Amino acid sequence: MKNNSTARNTSGVTKLLRIALYSVLLIMAFFYLMPLIIMLLTSLKDAEEVRNGTLLSLPGSLNFDSWSKAWSGACTGSTCTGISPYFLNSFKIVIPAVAISTLLGAINGYVISLWKFRGSNLFFAALLLGCFIPFQVVLLPMAQTLGWLGIASSTTGLIFVHVVYGVAFTTLFFRNFYQSIPGELVKAARLDGAGFFTIFYRIILPVSTPIIVVTVIWQFTQIWNDFLFGVAFSGFDSQPVTVALNNLVNTSFGGKEYNVDMAAAIIAALPTIVVYVFAGKYFVRGLTAGAVKG
Repeated sequence: MKNNSTARNTSGVTKLLRIALYSVLLIMAFFYLMPLIIMLLTSLKDAEEVRNGTLLSLPGSLNFDSWSKAWSGACTGSTCTGISPYFLNSFKIVIPAVAISTLLGAINGYVISLWKFRGSNLFFAALLLGCFIPFQVVLLPMAQTLGWLGIASSTTGLIFVHVVYGVAFTTLFFRNFYQSIPGELVKAARLDGAGFFTIFYRIILPVSTPIIVVTVIWQFTQIWNDFLFGVAFSGFDSQPVTVALNNLVNTSFGGKEYNVDMAAAIIAALPTIVVYVFAGKYFVRGLTAGAVKG
């Protein structure tokens, strides 16, 4: 009887602790999501409700006019109030920049970790140093380089900028991951007559899925959310969505339309939210897989 009573008490304490833990987590999640909740509620109200209500007041009726205006808007002269063309610009920049920087990072990491050469450690140190260079430091030399190449104020120029700045990070990710691959595997393939690219495509890449996912998510998020490079190196036709969002929020005709601003901000954030929702668990797995050695 005493043992049964002790077991019941222990079970009751465990349940209380579990309830307390989940309660704390729910409260923390609510406060963490508070800005997003406020943005969503505000975007579903009309301008009158926004002015007269409170931040957390529910909309009287669902109003999606602000979403339509944030997306489509209108263009007057050199100023567009909608973010749809710039949303497409961001995809034109992100997709090739992520693909190129990921491929270059994979090759660099493969060479540095599995094909040692004289000066490879110095080369890696230089790339690692590049990870800590502030964005502001490279603005002037990068602007001069884009001018020399004839790709200033263009989508191609922004792709080039993000590839150059992203290669250091992608190389670091792949190098650390490839350190866990036995060097004997590469040596055996070389004895069988496999060359550099054959080993890379047939042996290394097939086992690189976890770190490729990590790199793609990292690069996608960094490039999509970038504002500094976008505002410094883009022209009117090549501005990314972050620059367009800034222009929309800081440009007012008549009264300030906070509902439109909030709707535009949510639309601009949707791609990164979707990426993390559907690929977040693979991001954690890839980081763990790359933390074995190196």
